[in-house]
Amino acid sequence: MSSSLSISARLSGKVSLITGAAQGIGLATALKFAREGATVIVCDVQQAGVDAAVRQCRELGATATGYVMDVTQREMVDAVVAKAIDEFGRIDVLVNNAGITQDARLQKMTMEQFDRVIDVNLRGVFHCAQAVTDAMVSQGSGVILNASSVVGIYGNFGQTNYAATKFGVIGFTKTWSRELGPKGIRVNAVAPGFISTPILSTIPEKVIAEMEHRVPLRRLGKPEEIANVYAFLASDEASYINGAVIEVSGGMSV
Repeated sequence: MSSSLSISARLSGKVSLITGAAQGIGLATALKFAREGATVIVCDVQQAGVDAAVRQCRELGATATGYVMDVTQREMVDAVVAKAIDEFGRIDVLVNNAGITQDARLQKMTMEQFDRVIDVNLRGVFHCAQAVTDAMVSQGSGVILNASSVVGIYGNFGQTNYAATKFGVIGFTKTWSRELGPKGIRVNAVAPGFISTPILSTIPEKVIAEMEHRVPLRRLGKPEEIANVYAFLASDEASYINGAVIEVSGGMSV
């Protein structure tokens, strides 16, 4: 291993599959896991992004590979999981990070907007979790981490579809933690607040300033600050945390 790995390497030996790992929180998580000694399987929809993320993980000294994968396509998900297990023999951690937004008020939202967000953010999480669960049950251990959002706890103007998916992911998390806990598999969710990622690139500066003002810390979160929580939850340090939804929002809901 490279000396650039953290001294603790608390994810050493853990094979991790991360969706939406080519940018934003997903990329930050892949790099954090790489630094912590995990084997990183990068999954995203564009080859160039996958290749770049894998290269960055390897530069940190980690074993890393990547696949183009659309979480809405079950056959593609199953194929990637099968390849990962064939190559590494196991999957210890799944981070269901992939997600999209297509915002509109209720009266203006199209069925296409509604269906697309449901398909990626909810059905995609189901596909990936179901695809890895048999392997995790067979090995008697595993961690599934789901990306919810503060919007999935409190709702948000103009995000009927997104809020529904992030509420739904919490339901997945609570249910799977009950079903899979006896099998040695922990399932938890992280609910980020306003995080500075490419998804905010089209938002006017005035709106960004308003968002910052709503947070007691008076700033947006960094992708790395969410990745740190995922890394903790994936590690043995979180061995008794199951079925939790951890809000990482700078206190915006206080």
